[in-house]
Amino acid sequence: MNGGGDVRVLRAADRPATVWKNGGGVTREIAAWPADADMESFRWRASLAEVAADGPFSVFPGIDRTLTLAEGAGMDLVVAGAHRLVDERFAPQDFAGDEPTDCRLLSGRVVNFNVMYRRGAATAETAVVRGRLGLTAEPGETLLVVALDGTATLEAPWGPGHALGPYDAALVRGPFAGLVRTAGRAAVVRLR
Repeated sequence: MNGGGDVRVLRAADRPATVWKNGGGVTREIAAWPADADMESFRWRASLAEVAADGPFSVFPGIDRTLTLAEGAGMDLVVAGAHRLVDERFAPQDFAGDEPTDCRLLSGRVVNFNVMYRRGAATAETAVVRGRLGLTAEPGETLLVVALDGTATLEAPWGPGHALGPYDAALVRGPFAGLVRTAGRAAVVRLR
């Protein structure tokens, strides 16, 4: 494949919604590793969460997380007793998933892009891009590209581009060399 890795397109329309135990929202899982992992055994997991009501976040022992506000005015979080305002869209925020976290919505419903990864078993680096960005992944690395605002295209030198509609994703296993192009905004997550 001319140095190209495996690319799978994951359509937003194919993701079932899971209602939270507290009724405050729903989650749609984009991808997880291992693919058949549950909430106790994943090494990393990416999802979109629709938060419709104030309330506590679930606590995930041994998990670090990156939250990116994709829609809405934002949230006032209290993480381990400290206030943390999340009101800038497309700005990834890192925090520990095992810290007690309470959420107050600033002005109605929000949609968050979440990446969770097990401390000591995986790492995840999340960036949000606009325009065009060259991407590479070494063997053993995974890239996740998610169209957060508008559409995006993942291009590789060996074949046609992969068009991503709103909230569609591309899961890429290295080795890979290509680029992402978007007039809106796309999240790029490097997972090891």
